[in-house]
Amino acid sequence: MFATSLRTLAALAVLSGPVLADGLPGLRGHDHTGVTVPDMKQAVDFFTGVLGCEKAMSFGPFADDKGTFMTDLVGVDAKAVIHEITLVRCGFGSNIELFQYSAPDQRDLKAKNSDIGAFHIALYVDDIAAAKAYLDGKGVATRLGPLPIEQGPAAGQTILYFQAPWGMQFEAISYPEGMAYEKDAKTVLWDPKNPAK
Repeated sequence: MFATSLRTLAALAVLSGPVLADGLPGLRGHDHTGVTVPDMKQAVDFFTGVLGCEKAMSFGPFADDKGTFMTDLVGVDAKAVIHEITLVRCGFGSNIELFQYSAPDQRDLKAKNSDIGAFHIALYVDDIAAAKAYLDGKGVATRLGPLPIEQGPAAGQTILYFQAPWGMQFEAISYPEGMAYEKDAKTVLWDPKNPAK
């Protein structure tokens, strides 16, 4: 009976895919990144009109003027208000969820990439030089680049950092021939050129 149980468990493991120790149960992948923006219309205009993402849905507002629902649910001041939530989809990537909040203790972080807790959103493009010219033509603030990476595991990628009008950090990235690490990698990164892989 013990051998039968082991065979059953082994069969279930094969059917359910790889088993990772101490992983989040049922993890399938990255669904979305949430970002708080100062003005929803400005943000949606930038994501759709400049970057070319598509708006999928909007909803809200959410508030609790009598209790602690907002603190209990999302860890913000109890009097915080989510005026609107909008989700956009950018090509083959995961979703981006935009929030417009007001709160008694709200701060405007204007974080640099070096600040702990700071972040940027990287968008894969097929032609990074064309992306740079396009961003320049739209008056979007860009940094040094496009910068090709020629050594190390990331060799093969080219990057360009840029900013939304409200200061949010972005990166355009391209690696049409892949990256150096891939030739010996046991695990490869998700690739928007081949999203099903």
